[in-house]
Amino acid sequence: MEFWIGRDGERHGPYKEVDVRQWLRSGQVSPDDLGWHEGLTDWQPLSSLFPDEVRAAPPAFTPPTPDESFVAAAPFASEAVLTDYAGFWKRVAAYILDALVLWVPNMLLSSLFGANQAAETYLQAKLAAGNDVQLALQAFDTYFQALGPALLAQTVLTWLYFALCESSVWQATLGKRALGIRVTDLDGKRIGFGRATGRYFGKLLSAFIMCIGFLMVAWTQRKQGLHDMLAQTLVLNGRAGETVANASNNNQRHGSISA
Repeated sequence: MEFWIGRDGERHGPYKEVDVRQWLRSGQVSPDDLGWHEGLTDWQPLSSLFPDEVRAAPPAFTPPTPDESFVAAAPFASEAVLTDYAGFWKRVAAYILDALVLWVPNMLLSSLFGANQAAETYLQAKLAAGNDVQLALQAFDTYFQALGPALLAQTVLTWLYFALCESSVWQATLGKRALGIRVTDLDGKRIGFGRATGRYFGKLLSAFIMCIGFLMVAWTQRKQGLHDMLAQTLVLNGRAGETVANASNNNQRHGSISA
């Protein structure tokens, strides 16, 4: 049987039962830490799940320091937590929500910079050109020049939306937050604006290669797209700052845990 352990608002695991028992006996985990395994409807103290091991444990619990062997032998730090990767379809759904969020401001920018008028002018010029290829190309060039400012403004808006949101305390855009996922660095920590910017523009490369960079999320070990690998980021389940107590409440409502 495998166990998840809750400590300091983080979920760790899963771990084998024999390892958890050993850590309780050695004092490397506290009897007050929360535990959960398949079949339980709620998190429970390890003292309740392993009463025999708690009686055999040392009378006082001393949290292990970073240089103790526990970190290497049974890492309870961020590396052990970084296993709950957000799946491909969940990320697709979050992107669709973000596209809907950006649709209204992008339409406003398009109207503000005259993109609609440029499109109408281009259509009229193309009809007037008829079979004259040179006139048609001139109409297209004029249209693209008129459309350029709107495209630039929309690109800046979209970049700032993704970069600012994913580097914020939310660690997520509105779409990702709605789906309960977040962007982190490889240590599970909040990323900065610069890395979030690199991640956003890395999506251009992911899209350029026939969107294979996005599809990589479906088969890579850590559910990373090409842009995630370039920016050294992960997309994990769970909102930033989510506590074990919140996870426990969700488990009671849904009858299972997302591990």
